[in-house]
Amino acid sequence: MRRKLPRRWACLILGGALLMPYMMVGVLVSAQWQGQNANLLLPVQIGVFVAVLPVVAVTGLFLPVRGLEVNAAQGLLGAHVETPPRQAGRSWQERRRTAAWFTLHLAIGGLVSGCTLAIVPFTLVTLALPVAGRATPVLGVAVEPGWPTVPWVAGGLALLAALVAVAAGTGELLARLAPVLLGPTPAERLAAAEEHARTLAERNRLARELHDSVGHALSVVTLQAAAAGRVLDRDPRTARTALAAIEQSARAALEDLDHVLGLLREEEPATESQGRYAPGGAVLRSLPTGASAEGREGCDPAERSAPDRGGQIAPQATLADLDELVAASGAQVRQEVGDLSAVPAVVSREAYRIVQEALTNAIKHGRGPVHLTAAVQGDDLRLEVTNPRGGNGARSGGRGVTGMRERVRLLRGELEAGPTEAGWRVSVRLPLRSSP
Repeated sequence: MRRKLPRRWACLILGGALLMPYMMVGVLVSAQWQGQNANLLLPVQIGVFVAVLPVVAVTGLFLPVRGLEVNAAQGLLGAHVETPPRQAGRSWQERRRTAAWFTLHLAIGGLVSGCTLAIVPFTLVTLALPVAGRATPVLGVAVEPGWPTVPWVAGGLALLAALVAVAAGTGELLARLAPVLLGPTPAERLAAAEEHARTLAERNRLARELHDSVGHALSVVTLQAAAAGRVLDRDPRTARTALAAIEQSARAALEDLDHVLGLLREEEPATESQGRYAPGGAVLRSLPTGASAEGREGCDPAERSAPDRGGQIAPQATLADLDELVAASGAQVRQEVGDLSAVPAVVSREAYRIVQEALTNAIKHGRGPVHLTAAVQGDDLRLEVTNPRGGNGARSGGRGVTGMRERVRLLRGELEAGPTEAGWRVSVRLPLRSSP
């Protein structure tokens, strides 16, 4: 408490200094109203003090004083005030709380400042009375040297001690009220929680993107490396083809890894300047305040792109890239792909990742040819990936199926993944349009 008292006292003096312009104007108005000369050096009239407090409250409603008061509360009072989140506009709840604090700070600060200006000089005068050597007028009373000065000295010290106690008490009171009145409002806390949830969702989706792309590439690399090792001596041409597939898959995985790490590294600057990176590398530019996540998902596909390694804009993979995905996998895939031009971009991107993960699991755990079916049936996109099971039995470990379920759930679809008599089957239904 002793270490905090000087700073808290300074905060109270700051409140009194901020109150002085209001008091001076109040004294001028009062003098004009009464037809008297105004004394600007002693604005201590109780009526003026009470009259200017509503004006202080109105000022706190409209002037941006919250930042100043938060800094004062944190730096001088030592209060633990959470920094309010930045918002485009001020709510009336925040205005009322700020006005209440501003009025309380200036009112208490004005009283303590006035008492400080009066009591401290008075105490110094009383302490000098015993050594004055002659009668000294104090408050209209002539105080003789000697024993008559003792009550005055004691009274001055008592008033000073009372002032210190009042300053300590009011400083502690303001320090306790600061987090309540200057901290985030319930609406601001809710907005911050929603923003935090969006950030976590974005990072979770980035993790899924990284798992899908890099996991698929590593599976392809493993398959092609094993094939190249088996035919290296007797079929160098096939071995070179496998090595080329390894190079292509590793390069794609490196680009995806660099892309995701770049998004995580540039997330804050992008949010503050050009826009916010949405999950999976989407760039959200100049969104209006209060735009929902659904509105962001529905933005133009050309804007949902991400910088590649060279700093250029690289579009996200969709179902139109299935042929490249199958060719790069190196697996024997039988495709039955219908007309997918009517599939929305958001659904197409997620469906591509689901197929990629299903192919990855088929390469890692299965054997023999993979059968891939993709077609639009009515208002739904149907995907199916089947393959014979390998000799390792049931699949275990990994997060592939979990990631696919998360993507399907976000699009309000259905997924079935599990063993069949012939092997393993992944079946997905994705609605082409969101239902309420």
